[in-house]
Amino acid sequence: MARTVRNLGIPRTARNEKNPWSATPDVLQEARENFTSHCASCHGKDGDGRSGIGQNLYPKAPDLRAAPTQNLTDGELYYIIRNGVPLTGMPAWGEPNTVQDDDSWQLVLFIRHLPKLTAEEIKDMEHYNPVGEMEREDQKEHEQAPSGADSSGKSAPVHHHH
Repeated sequence: MARTVRNLGIPRTARNEKNPWSATPDVLQEARENFTSHCASCHGKDGDGRSGIGQNLYPKAPDLRAAPTQNLTDGELYYIIRNGVPLTGMPAWGEPNTVQDDDSWQLVLFIRHLPKLTAEEIKDMEHYNPVGEMEREDQKEHEQAPSGADSSGKSAPVHHHH
């Protein structure tokens, strides 16, 4: 149902838009970095939609490699990336004050490339995966007290909440 509502919300003129970019190695590299920092947290590094966040959304983040996404036109993908999808977890990533959003068009090329991702490309994406403030704090806490002990060597008190 969500897919039908999404498709009905895409203007006919947007469906027919053509991507002004070509899938060169440099463009795909830039798009891969952009995908990793903006999309992978929900859609997964390889676009399968099976991330911790993506599986807990309603509706779940789609597998971008699958036919329902790959069969969309470039204009439809661009519109979805740029404008988001209301009543879902898909935000609008487009630059609101620009006529053409090059990053969104490049992401369209990368989404087309997802079914052909190589192991090397997936490994390369790990270098661009952002670490948020909460993750940094969690990592720092684990490094400082790996056994659950505080700096004095005493175990931290356990608090139970009922």
